[in-house]
Amino acid sequence: MRVDIISIFPEYFAPLDVSLMGKARERGILDIHLHQLRDWTHDVHKTVDDTPYGGGPGMVMKPEVWGEAVDAVIEGGRAARGADALPRLVVPTPSGRPFTQEVALEYAEEPWLLFAPARYEGIDSRVVAEYGERLRADEVSIGDYVLAGGEAAVLVMVEAVGRLLPGVLGNARSVADDSFAPGAMANLLEGPVYTKPPVWRGHEVPEVLLSGHHGRIARWRRDEALRRTLDRRPELVARLDRDGLDKHDRRVIEEFEERVDERRPAAASPTGFPPEVHSAFRAGPEDMAD
Repeated sequence: MRVDIISIFPEYFAPLDVSLMGKARERGILDIHLHQLRDWTHDVHKTVDDTPYGGGPGMVMKPEVWGEAVDAVIEGGRAARGADALPRLVVPTPSGRPFTQEVALEYAEEPWLLFAPARYEGIDSRVVAEYGERLRADEVSIGDYVLAGGEAAVLVMVEAVGRLLPGVLGNARSVADDSFAPGAMANLLEGPVYTKPPVWRGHEVPEVLLSGHHGRIARWRRDEALRRTLDRRPELVARLDRDGLDKHDRRVIEEFEERVDERRPAAASPTGFPPEVHSAFRAGPEDMAD
């Protein structure tokens, strides 16, 4: 995969030289190119921003600078990848669609990504409008908060996408067991994990993990993922496919809600499911054996 990043702080991306991303670059799996946005300015001060139309605080990044930069980077990439090649443009912004594991998997299928992290109040909106007519352009948010710039968001996205590329992780199954991974872990957080020794400062590893019984271990991990998600991210449980929940899943959800009701008798369902869905939990098929 080729990744181009245009920024006024290309040095911000030094972490991509270490750990898994650094190894992926050394192996040629991840081909990252950093570009200084100010190289496409034409004044002595290398200005990349100006005051916003309509007034207000802050500055807005100039469209002509970004336009020249993106055009030049695309031209350079096409010289290396072929005249028909086009990147997918990704602009991090708090007002974008959420960046999720599903989006990371989608981006991991792309041969070429071009990231445009902004500073100040953001990039003039005409830039995304312009490139949205010529290639796929996404405005993406990594969370409901505001950073000083988009560089940190790009680091997050490149690592989330890069680790999904074939050959990056030592064990490909690690991806399948991730929180939010498609399949059994969709909309679930990964449960607790343990390693040696079996007892540490009085804390014991759950006995089932020492049993060697793969079916029971899989069941325990599924149950703990459900419990952790119910406790920490109940809105995710509301997205679960109820037809895909077995009898044991439903029992775990009901037991959790009973404990919540004991502590907070007047509380609404923490999962956000309406009563009729809870009835479906009790009536559904059993998919997993004990």
